[in-house]
Amino acid sequence: MATMGNSLPVPSVQALASTFRSTTEIPERYIRPEAETDPVAAADEDFELPVIDLRLAQTSQEECDRLGRACEEWGFFQLVNHGVEAEVIEKMKLDIAEFFKLPLEEKEAYAQLPDGYEGYGQIFVKSEEQKLDWGDMITIFTRPHSTRNMRFWPTHPPTFRDTLENYTSAVRDVATCVLGVMARNLGLDPEIIMNIFKDIPQAVRINYYPPCPDTKKVIGHSPHSDATSLTVLLQANDVQGLQLRKNGKWLPIRPLPGAFIVNIGDHLEMYTNGRYKSNEHRVVVNTEKERLSIAAFHTPTHDTALRPLPELVQGGVENYKATTVGDYMKGFFSVKLDGKSYLQTLKLDN
Repeated sequence: MATMGNSLPVPSVQALASTFRSTTEIPERYIRPEAETDPVAAADEDFELPVIDLRLAQTSQEECDRLGRACEEWGFFQLVNHGVEAEVIEKMKLDIAEFFKLPLEEKEAYAQLPDGYEGYGQIFVKSEEQKLDWGDMITIFTRPHSTRNMRFWPTHPPTFRDTLENYTSAVRDVATCVLGVMARNLGLDPEIIMNIFKDIPQAVRINYYPPCPDTKKVIGHSPHSDATSLTVLLQANDVQGLQLRKNGKWLPIRPLPGAFIVNIGDHLEMYTNGRYKSNEHRVVVNTEKERLSIAAFHTPTHDTALRPLPELVQGGVENYKATTVGDYMKGFFSVKLDGKSYLQTLKLDN
């Protein structure tokens, strides 16, 4: 993948959190007043994230339409019967957990270089004064093979590389199937979507959110939409934390066992001229246990045009400016995370 800029180095939150003895020790840069003031849905509020059966959606128009409504109304859905073997998923979970148990100096062997985001370290840190997220991560470019830099692929645990290869290959197949169902829902010739995503570049971000003694003061991952097309997320342990914004409130997502959480990225909102929505989401943390997840991001190649598809432009009115995938991502990664603010810069006032 093309270089998308860099991020200022910051300390490991995992290492920082391990030294805490009281809530008064949370450094000022991590204290986020909005964590306490932003409204969160009450536990008894009635909402249910749509659940889509991928096997059924490939043959049933009704399930295909349900997926389309989820993309339009939520921008998120849970995906079951996706075809990824349970042992592939479980092995990925185990190896992620083992990687983050390594001593800090061993994890830092995979640290980001000054000119990029790939590797172990934070992203979107643009100034020394900026508020920071309560989490660590490692980002790895997995597909196409020509983009791989094995310097960033952990060798501990010893099975990590093979596990990641098996997992990301299976998830890429899932993304391809989902995109095919989306094409049918949108009334598009599948070749149109397949030509846009002909190589389906993929990157993964493996996240570790340490526990925090006062979760009302910190945010694990700042509110944002994804600057990609389709995200397939696996919650890698039993600690919840992912929330999406709907009707002005943050709604907690409760993953089903064995399910993936799939969400629409900014690219698909633009390609569909706003019919599908990339929804704002964030991560909150737990007081006692760490949270682990792995997000697989799928995009077209960087030189692909990014603009509403003519077949989906109603009345000839395009709602977004034309650009390329690469230019969009460079712009997105050049600023700190701020909800859907970057996408709004390409929105046309019709």
